[in-house]
Amino acid sequence: MTERHLTPGKEQIALLEPFDRLGLSQIEVISTAQQAATALQALAGVTALGFDTESKPTFTKNEASGGPHIVQLSTLEKAYIFQLEDADCRRAVAQLLQAPAITKAGFGLGDDRRRIIHKLGVEPQGVLDLNHVFKERGYRKDMGVRGAVAVLFNKRFIKSKKAATSNWANARLSEAQAVYAANDAYAALRVYKALGLG
Repeated sequence: MTERHLTPGKEQIALLEPFDRLGLSQIEVISTAQQAATALQALAGVTALGFDTESKPTFTKNEASGGPHIVQLSTLEKAYIFQLEDADCRRAVAQLLQAPAITKAGFGLGDDRRRIIHKLGVEPQGVLDLNHVFKERGYRKDMGVRGAVAVLFNKRFIKSKKAATSNWANARLSEAQAVYAANDAYAALRVYKALGLG
């Protein structure tokens, strides 16, 4: 029987010091063929990336999102936010997501995976849902990035609800959107490394 570990609640997490995040100078928004080619070069040879996606929220019952609208991939030094409006950006992301030699680590990736298959027509390879790792190690079912950062680093991961529910299909992402999206992927990679997985 796996030993059960307690995870800190919202009130406990609120008292922790903030987790160090990537700043705007460490975030690259990719929206053109040239930027996509440069990003692919920069990521050549990486073995693990933090991974997440964002989709434009839907507010009515049968409204389809059409997402993901962006895919975030992060190293420990820099995050790349690929906007999927451009066909070359879609191709670059598909290439990275299909590479089995690169582990893509994130949280709650079931929905992301379905949307990627639908939008990009590729089956992501090397995807690791960190929630499953925590579950195997005796934590509650869905740890999520906030809980994981609190447990492993004793820090509070700041997430803006306003950014979370913003329009990710915008041609120009706001600074708040870029910081939010990049750090979801970055924190996932930090957690992956701290778990001793890579």
